[in-house]
Amino acid sequence: MLPSAQTALSDLIERLRSGDTRALARAISLAENDAPGAIDVLSACFPHTGHALRIGITGSPGAGKSTLVDRLARAWRGAGVSVGVIAVDPSSAFTGGAILGDRIRMQERIGDDGLYVRSMATRGALGGLARTTADVAQLIEASGKDIVLVETVGVGQDEIDIVRLADVTVVVLVPGMGDDVQTIKAGVMEIADIFVINKADREGADRVEREIRAMQSLAGDRTTRITPIVKTVATTGIGLDELLNAIEEMKQWLAQEGRIEVRRTAYWRERIEQMVQHALLKEARAHGLSREELAKHAERIAAGDEDPYRLAPRLVARVFNEREDARGVRS
Repeated sequence: MLPSAQTALSDLIERLRSGDTRALARAISLAENDAPGAIDVLSACFPHTGHALRIGITGSPGAGKSTLVDRLARAWRGAGVSVGVIAVDPSSAFTGGAILGDRIRMQERIGDDGLYVRSMATRGALGGLARTTADVAQLIEASGKDIVLVETVGVGQDEIDIVRLADVTVVVLVPGMGDDVQTIKAGVMEIADIFVINKADREGADRVEREIRAMQSLAGDRTTRITPIVKTVATTGIGLDELLNAIEEMKQWLAQEGRIEVRRTAYWRERIEQMVQHALLKEARAHGLSREELAKHAERIAAGDEDPYRLAPRLVARVFNEREDARGVRS
């Protein structure tokens, strides 16, 4: 890295660490776009992470997650706790940008230096999170925030990526789901640290609670922690104190017997694998494996003229062979 670039990086990190919102936004944009310098920024910020509590808010679309996140953020800010919010929105099919605009919905709080809100587009990623959500969470944490709230896109049963990133996962349900609670238990229902039945002033809230408890009774091991169920009406704040207490109790439970370290170690096992995969693909593209070439291979495979199981190892070997050849030339 050139001295001028190193100086600019050091300045960016220093401003980010001091709570400069513009520096944080700039760093996040670098990470989201996988821009030159992004890895240097993330690497420099990594030693300043690990202290914040990461809370994932997930559930079906329309469950009131955004309103709940707003209420939680307001409550923590009122208590002097700094908060970062990542709202993962569906991507526009036309622009690739986020289309729900949670940042706009919380606009009145943007002037608060203790709150940072970032809306992210999934950009085609599955599982409820964008590919760079973890990087963005790390940068927000490095800026000094005490809590990082991650609201997932709300894709339904397969939305389980959040459990790997978050220390505490809150699953939001609403009355009117009926038997749907049973049909999604193999996905979202099994990742909950806390269940929230939002819009609990509606008919059917008690039925949803009974179904969750019935599901818990079938779980088997009664010696493990029983996932609490909290009823809320996010639009009015009803049940918010109970939810805050449940989160605090979960935080204390995680602090015992090294539980949070176990969770974060499991997260990094998954994360390192993802990072290696991304690095390999990036390296392959740097060595000439273009999207156009992949498209041609795809056409041949679809026509039955090429074997994908032989192709993939051959493409990987080509990248490493080209790297070795390049080293030979330089030496």
